[in-house]
Amino acid sequence: MKVLLINPPYTSSKYKFIGLVAPPLGIAYIAAVLENGGFEVEILDGAALELDWEGLEARIKKADPQVIAITALTPTIDQGLESAKLARRACPDATIVMGGYHPSFNHAELLKKDYVDVVVIGEGEYTMLDLVEALESGRDLKKVPGIAYQDVVTPPRPVVKDLDQMPFPARHLLPMDHYKILNMKLNTATMISGRGCPMQCSFCASAALHGRRLRMRSAQNVVDEMEHLTEDHGAGMIAFMDDTFTLKPSRVEEVCDEIKRRDLDVYWGCTARADTLSSRMLQKMSDTGCITMFLGVESADQQQLDRVNKQLTVDKIRQAFALSRKHDIRTIASVVLGMPGDTRDSIGRTIKLVRELNPSYALFSLATPYPGTKFYREAVENNLIKVKDWSKYTLLTPVLETVDCSRDELKNMQKKAFRQFYLRPSYILRQLRMDGPIILKTIAAMMKEV
Repeated sequence: MKVLLINPPYTSSKYKFIGLVAPPLGIAYIAAVLENGGFEVEILDGAALELDWEGLEARIKKADPQVIAITALTPTIDQGLESAKLARRACPDATIVMGGYHPSFNHAELLKKDYVDVVVIGEGEYTMLDLVEALESGRDLKKVPGIAYQDVVTPPRPVVKDLDQMPFPARHLLPMDHYKILNMKLNTATMISGRGCPMQCSFCASAALHGRRLRMRSAQNVVDEMEHLTEDHGAGMIAFMDDTFTLKPSRVEEVCDEIKRRDLDVYWGCTARADTLSSRMLQKMSDTGCITMFLGVESADQQQLDRVNKQLTVDKIRQAFALSRKHDIRTIASVVLGMPGDTRDSIGRTIKLVRELNPSYALFSLATPYPGTKFYREAVENNLIKVKDWSKYTLLTPVLETVDCSRDELKNMQKKAFRQFYLRPSYILRQLRMDGPIILKTIAAMMKEV
């Protein structure tokens, strides 16, 4: 039985504004598990290949699979559904499956479409393996945990407890020379060293999907994959895409020790929480190639931080950025403008705080309630959502209004935040010295989109 995994073409994405097209690790993991299970697998990455709908349909028809599985995020769900519609037309006898964040939390909505047969709910690797085996053998799908079809929702599948037992993503099935950032070829590989997050910030869809329990790969297994990426794919930079890479500092230090033991020469970056950083850990990270950390700031208003369950103080955030500078690690500060309870004053103070933190880069996102999150449930209950078009859920379009800010005002404040941060002469000169002319392209891309 042949399985075709599809990442839909992009017309809308929360990363489009920085020209980022990254490898779809989710379906690459599924492909690896299916291959290990003895199935023929092909990945069709419509985003990376820049396919139009006609091209996508032709590629699906040529592949002639028996099972077609399509991944989708909230802003790309329309592309996912269009891909499913084309898949039905190209291969009318194939089983059409959808999975990913948005389908997991909206399976009832998707199953109303006559071109969607099954929705995978939650982590998809072993659910897809079980599903394909059941389809091949004719086994009753009710015995496959973690799916929805017709009017049936089967019991949830337990998450994968031992991530070391999973194969590396099947990158050999991906068009690795087509990934890019700022529309330039991407020499950065992506990987995930753990799943789940006990912090449960109200706006985080990833934590909602993967659960509260933190599951981490061993340091040896993590560095094995880093070696694989440098030796087999020529990666010069590795970006850890975990919800929070630094949640368990002892494991971070073990990874650093293993990198040093193997004398692995590679730059890397990660996600981090301000209250997990120490001088000792940051020094080890810097010594072994860490050059960038993504830090969630969210707001300068402590009440807002508490409201979204950030479990963090503004003072701790300030300390984290100062400590990162001390160890020469670039920082990317991320904030959310326009959460319920935000006011013109609190948003203004948040924008000012980011400039004071003086990070290398900053992302000013507009509050966007993604299905599956506590934020989304509360927004629906309180009738706060003003935009129902999922393609607008890109962090750049205001979909809510606050106590004293209209949607137009929120958009203008976001534009002002980007301009005030990136168009400072002192900032441009500093980043030119640090990163070279690429900073000019970065600024131009951001100013164009916001």
